Amino acid sequence: MSELTLALLGFATVIAIIVLLLRNVTVPSLAFIGVSTITTILLVITGTFTIEEMADFIKSGVSGVHGTAILFIFSVLFFGIMTDAGMFDRIISALMKRVGNNVVGVALMTCIIAVIGHLDGGGASTFLITIPAMLPVYKRLHMRRETLLLICVTAMGVMNLMPWGGPTLRAATVLGVDANEVWAQLLPMQIVGFVIAIFTAIFWGFQEKRRIERLGDAAAEDESKYDDSEAEEADTSLYRPKLFWFNIVLTLAVIIVLVLDIFSSYYVFMVGCVLGLMVNYPGKKMQNKVIKSHAPSGLMMASTILGAGVFLGVLSESGIMDQMAIVLAGFIPNSMGRFLPIIIGVLSVPLTLMFDTDSFFYGLLPVLIGIGNQFGVNPMHIAVAMVVCRNCATFISPVAPATFLGIGLAGVEIKDHIKHCFGWQWGVSIVCLIAGLLFGVIQF
Repeated sequence: MSELTLALLGFATVIAIIVLLLRNVTVPSLAFIGVSTITTILLVITGTFTIEEMADFIKSGVSGVHGTAILFIFSVLFFGIMTDAGMFDRIISALMKRVGNNVVGVALMTCIIAVIGHLDGGGASTFLITIPAMLPVYKRLHMRRETLLLICVTAMGVMNLMPWGGPTLRAATVLGVDANEVWAQLLPMQIVGFVIAIFTAIFWGFQEKRRIERLGDAAAEDESKYDDSEAEEADTSLYRPKLFWFNIVLTLAVIIVLVLDIFSSYYVFMVGCVLGLMVNYPGKKMQNKVIKSHAPSGLMMASTILGAGVFLGVLSESGIMDQMAIVLAGFIPNSMGRFLPIIIGVLSVPLTLMFDTDSFFYGLLPVLIGIGNQFGVNPMHIAVAMVVCRNCATFISPVAPATFLGIGLAGVEIKDHIKHCFGWQWGVSIVCLIAGLLFGVIQF
């Protein structure tokens, strides 16, 4: 296949998967695996790659996400154990006494927890810290979980701009500069992003408050659309009120070790599960009961993440995403060359739905820098526009494994998550872009 044909095949693959996900035709794992397999067959039949090469690509893609899949399984089990033991019930009761029915206060608290939780730059750990803590409160107040995710991803997008964040590090690598230099350039835009994150929490808090007041008891009916099959009715026989402080200390220890990044995240949860099960539910029979009760949720999302790994292996490891980046860059007219940072800034959010982080920065950024050099555009301005604007949509992208961790924990379908967040996040990215222009961070 020619390079153009490869790029077109890549676009067709991505569009097919997005359509299947948004139209709810099948479960995500089947969409990722099925469409990627068809693409693989086409690549082999046309002689572009051998079966052995495609097998290696798929293996590499799955290897890249298997840690996230394991993390999801054991994190779901760990927080399930803590929920079964009644730990969250007492925490929620304390929170409810403080905020009462203050929906706006709950939304603002969500933002603050997400900001603090994302200090380590890890999307998975932030979802694991924020969603299990806040979801029960959202349920009790009949707040939409899509709003919980929206507030989370907005705050996480801002925090992901730190110099140790993945996008900033990748951009710095391409530019050949220190990550702190990139961060120093985009810092004014990040400050604006913090303000937007707080505004997002307050604004959507008031939106939820008005919705709940308007619908009254009917607001609770919306909960039927969420996937709570794994947590139907609490089994009070599993409550362990006498072990409340042990469970609190254990949970805090898990979170602290996650933030310190001493061990792999999934291993931390593995150990947490072992301790939680042995202390709260001694005996093989009881432990089997608890594990089986949370198995459906863990299996469904782990299969989705692994399916996404197949997709990433086929498109990213084969270089198809790089060809897609080159084709997209070729559509920029010469007369618009000097506006390149603005163009890529505006398009970053929709492009995030198609490109994983590596392809976006290692594939698209070098191409755009080469084009920008022809028009005297500062490479730093292109990089900053891409880093800041892309981060707004990182955790709504179906090619980001952490996205599936977040929606799995919240029980929200990917199509509902994208529909609820896409427009808002695109708007946030444009506001940040305008702020960059006003502060002189981005020039043309």
